[in-house]
Amino acid sequence: MAETTVSGAIHPILENDYASIWMGIEVLAVSEGHATIRMTLRQEMLNGFGMAHGGMIFAFADSAFAMACNPVDPAPGEENNITVAAGVDINFLKPAYQGQVITAVADRRSSAGRSGLYDIQIFAADAGAQAPGELIAEFRGRSRTIPKK
Repeated sequence: MAETTVSGAIHPILENDYASIWMGIEVLAVSEGHATIRMTLRQEMLNGFGMAHGGMIFAFADSAFAMACNPVDPAPGEENNITVAAGVDINFLKPAYQGQVITAVADRRSSAGRSGLYDIQIFAADAGAQAPGELIAEFRGRSRTIPKK
């Protein structure tokens, strides 16, 4: 597969990913083993302390992980496979708040056979900021490629 980056695209995985659609995820870039996405934190994404619910940050990072693991255009013979999470860890470093824009940058670190290792960094910035902002969480995902059912 070519190492191309698609900016502003909709990853095919989002066509039926109703959780990611509900979150309002925007795909900024995607290429083999990489994805960059963003979304704005809404009131219904907050916990009782008025900050982003950890589950929302986790789900957001998990969506970036899925896009980095699954190619936009699978190679011949690979179209009947999907790559899923085998296990993940997340570390929450700083809070994020309503109205902030969070960005996730997912990169493959290693792959061997049907297994892979991905690091996802999550940043938060005030709306309108040009930079991705402060690092608020680190997510590490272990993937496994399996037959699509």
